[in-house]
Amino acid sequence: MGSGKSTIGYRLAQSLDWAFCDTDKQIEEATGADIPWIFEKEGEAGFRRRERTALLDSLGRRGSIVSTGGGVVELAENRADLIASDAFVVYLKATPAELARRVGNDPNRPLLQGDDPVAVLTRLLNRRGAWYEAVASHTAHTDRMNPKTLSDSLLERIATL
Repeated sequence: MGSGKSTIGYRLAQSLDWAFCDTDKQIEEATGADIPWIFEKEGEAGFRRRERTALLDSLGRRGSIVSTGGGVVELAENRADLIASDAFVVYLKATPAELARRVGNDPNRPLLQGDDPVAVLTRLLNRRGAWYEAVASHTAHTDRMNPKTLSDSLLERIATL
């Protein structure tokens, strides 16, 4: 969360004239509820089941850029499907301090509702970092990159595929 997935994904989709899909938005549209409400009522496990459905739907689309939630790698099945797919998977990597700066005290980030967002993000990255690396076709460090520069760099990379 806060890595720039939605911002960069949308920019890439516009540049390529492809569809843009955000799995969190898909879940909200399908349920008629926002992510914090789903976490409150169904817990993280319920949300992850919904996220899996959205991921599988997204992986079946051609000519689209997909922004997944940061926790999509929590399920081994999701990691396996991402690796097995022909998708070009980009890991937008940032430090916990930078991620916390970007997301602030956003109430729509259920996992960050606590005293120390940097500590929470550090724990999440410690648990998920190797999984992100394992599924990624490419890793882009985003701490000091503005969205246009990063998008342009990724467009060049995509053009070589």
